[in-house]
Amino acid sequence: MNLYNIDAKIDTGADSCAIHCDEIRLLENNTVQFRLLDPKHPSYTQAPIILPVYKIKRVKSSNGTMQERIFVHVAITLMGRTITTPLSLANRNVMKYPMLIGRSFLRHHFIVDVSRQYLSPLQGNSQ
Repeated sequence: MNLYNIDAKIDTGADSCAIHCDEIRLLENNTVQFRLLDPKHPSYTQAPIILPVYKIKRVKSSNGTMQERIFVHVAITLMGRTITTPLSLANRNVMKYPMLIGRSFLRHHFIVDVSRQYLSPLQGNSQ
């Protein structure tokens, strides 16, 4: 999707990854059209993105309600490692971070040390 340096929250309580987008529409031929992020985000381009639907699944949102979400299959690079994973399209406009990294992405690839934060070399801060 040609996005770089997106702020993301690591959430071991969430099963899957999610990204903020809006105007999500299912199209013919098992594809989905959406707009990533929102106008206040520096990476917002207003360009619609069309990708194949990987799956549609019911997930529990952060407020505890069940939602049907569309997933696409994307490559995510974190800490220099690129992993292809399902990514749910969700409206996260009330959330602090536009992207959520869940435990299915982390499993077998990363260990989470909750005593540390901002470890990405892009942050330049390793507390």
